[in-house]
Amino acid sequence: MIPTGEILKLSIQSLLRNKTRSLLTMLGIIIGVSAVILLVSIGQGLQSYITNQFESLGTNVVMVLPGKFGAGGGVATTAHSVFVSKLSLNDVERISKLGSPIEMVGASIESTSNVSYAGKSRYTTIGGFSAEYLKMMNLSAASGRVYTDADDRVSKNVVDLGQTLAPKLFGSGNPLGKSVTIGGQKFRVIGVLNKFGSSGFGVDTNEFAIMPLTTAQKLFGLKSVQSIGVKAKDKDSIPVVINMVKKELGKRLKDDEFSVVDSSNLLQTINQVLSVLTLALGGIAAISLLVGGVGIMNIMLVSVTERTREVGLRKAVGAKPKDILYQFLIEAIVLSLGGGLIGVIIGSLGAWGLSNFIETTVTWWSILLSFGVSALIGIIFGVAPAARASKLNPIEALKYE
Repeated sequence: MIPTGEILKLSIQSLLRNKTRSLLTMLGIIIGVSAVILLVSIGQGLQSYITNQFESLGTNVVMVLPGKFGAGGGVATTAHSVFVSKLSLNDVERISKLGSPIEMVGASIESTSNVSYAGKSRYTTIGGFSAEYLKMMNLSAASGRVYTDADDRVSKNVVDLGQTLAPKLFGSGNPLGKSVTIGGQKFRVIGVLNKFGSSGFGVDTNEFAIMPLTTAQKLFGLKSVQSIGVKAKDKDSIPVVINMVKKELGKRLKDDEFSVVDSSNLLQTINQVLSVLTLALGGIAAISLLVGGVGIMNIMLVSVTERTREVGLRKAVGAKPKDILYQFLIEAIVLSLGGGLIGVIIGSLGAWGLSNFIETTVTWWSILLSFGVSALIGIIFGVAPAARASKLNPIEALKYE
């Protein structure tokens, strides 16, 4: 039997004789591996992005949302939209009167609108938050001030701009005291906010504007609120707070008209959904790995046909069927491993490049999985051509034209 090192050398020499064909054969594996790594990194980045946003609320905050969350964690009936919400400011007041272990109660609505100044306009998110909700979200001003509860009580037309929204409207100028137009109404800029959360997945969390909750309700013609945040004394008090809030809201609303959820449990549910989505994206991308495997098998079968006389000659001078089998199998594995390695590099570089625009996270398991599958594909799809080559009759092979 020919030494393994010699067989490996012969396999690589054979592949290098047809560089272009070898590269094209690897293309399917390259695309498959890089697609798996890229799509998984986007899914993981989205999970990290959402986790960061929830962590800004803290672990002892309970959220009251419109609609009903089913046992499986999904929304069973109505969507969580302010336009179908039956939650109101009266509910906020009633919950705030429940006392310990509830420390703080705030409410919010969100919509979108153009924010304009001196011919410049940005279509962005407008948040209407109560002063208490601002505290729960840890929103503070880098310059100027954030609006107060007093501003909220009189529905004052004041606004705080997100850190990246302000320069897009005012450039290097000072926005404090200037008036911007939102929804056809004038609002005085009283502050520019500190950086909030982390931007990712194509969303700049700092390109937004906030105003007093009651002001936003008037601006968008709403009487309801989109969510109510309830801050518990500590994390251990959350079950008690949830029961208190459910009991109080149950006096006025039906069970399917609201949900009271622990923010950490809500995050866990969302992450479970995103994990399934990430695996689905990776699975879809992995289909191209199978296509690449078929490509390897086709090319190797063509190679066997082209090299029939070579195989016959090697058998005639003493090569065993196993030697022929191992050579063609090694060629297939080298093609798949080479494609896998290039795919890992391209996928990782692609994720790094995308990180300038959206949040991406390259995981070690996606690299190992995609690279391992590419190696397995080389073995599986290389066996048939290698077996065919090893079974060639040396006399018939030498006669082959």
